[in-house]
Amino acid sequence: MNKFENQLLEDLFQAYFDARKNKRSIINALSFEIDYERKIFDLYKEIRDKKYEIGPSICFVVKEPTLREIFAADFRDRIIHHLLYNYISPFFERLFINDSYSCRKKKGTLYGIKRVDHFIRSCSKNYAQDCYILKLDIKSYFMSIDHLILFQKVKETLFRYKDIINFDLDFVLGLLEKVIFNDPTKNCIIKGSKDDWKNLPKDKSLFFVSKNKGLPIGNLTSQLFGNIYLNDFDHFIKCKLKIKYYGRYVDDFVIVHSDKEYLKAIIPQLREYLKSNLSLDLHPKKIYLQHFSKGVSFLGAIIKPYRIYIKNRTKGNFYREIKCWNNFWQKGEKVKREDFKKFISSINSYLGIIGHYQTYKLRKKLIEQNISSLLKPYIDIADDFNKISFKSKVKYRKYFSL
Repeated sequence: MNKFENQLLEDLFQAYFDARKNKRSIINALSFEIDYERKIFDLYKEIRDKKYEIGPSICFVVKEPTLREIFAADFRDRIIHHLLYNYISPFFERLFINDSYSCRKKKGTLYGIKRVDHFIRSCSKNYAQDCYILKLDIKSYFMSIDHLILFQKVKETLFRYKDIINFDLDFVLGLLEKVIFNDPTKNCIIKGSKDDWKNLPKDKSLFFVSKNKGLPIGNLTSQLFGNIYLNDFDHFIKCKLKIKYYGRYVDDFVIVHSDKEYLKAIIPQLREYLKSNLSLDLHPKKIYLQHFSKGVSFLGAIIKPYRIYIKNRTKGNFYREIKCWNNFWQKGEKVKREDFKKFISSINSYLGIIGHYQTYKLRKKLIEQNISSLLKPYIDIADDFNKISFKSKVKYRKYFSL
């Protein structure tokens, strides 16, 4: 083994541990975990000898928070995704602007919401002067990403850092090319009914995109590639147009400025840049331009002067999630410990989201009035209603097989 091969094996093990984090209860992860050392060494030999082939994905449609098509990669392919992410992400992080919020450490939706709130307060001099909010959306973003443009951007950036890269650049580029140009529709397992696709627009599905277009939603690499693809656009706005108050989460972006006419004037420039350089289109029906006093909907929140609200859609999704679980308990079947863990995790996920806002009364109502009385004896509720937990020492009824 040369030094790169030794390092590759170590990095592959690290990628495996990263991939299984918070995923150990998933069937594919559990199956891989049995004799995982041998399986990782086999995977290592495949990619070392350039015999690695991407396996079939599971394709399905989700309805919440919006209707979208998901391709879930096989677990061994997720290990490769994490391997590539660990190799190249640090170099792209050097280039990303601060106000690109999606899938980055110490960023995310809450950070994005707080930043846009800060933009509005700063631009309006703490709501004392006029300022305006322009919010735009890219039409069918992931389905429109051009593989050739993306791979060129990735390659150019990595060659830029070739003197300080500590991995085999040609080898990694070969894996990246395989992942970027892979067409998951050619080798996938459909989960669910074909009717699930009935209401999904064709421009939201990889089954209808042009050749060498589109990335599967659900892969770690797709999230990183989504940021890479629009990075030059971010710098065009910040450096060329010299816009101070700009933030983007995936394909949703917000610009705050004191001059409404200026914001109107730059829309054609943004549209032209996206079309000419990235083969992307602004969504014609998702152009929002309003005075700051009207507020703006961004990343699941409504940002208004002096206050931030949670969106009704998020509240509705939480109600439906509780109702779904209540129906599950009402069936009277034996409940496994894993079911209870999923319930606790699901409810706490929503409580964690809405807990960042002034929602004490809402949290109290959701937990006290909506969670089934069958469950109440088995859970502890935090005093501020921001978390529920499993009562580990309670005497359970036969209803639960815990």
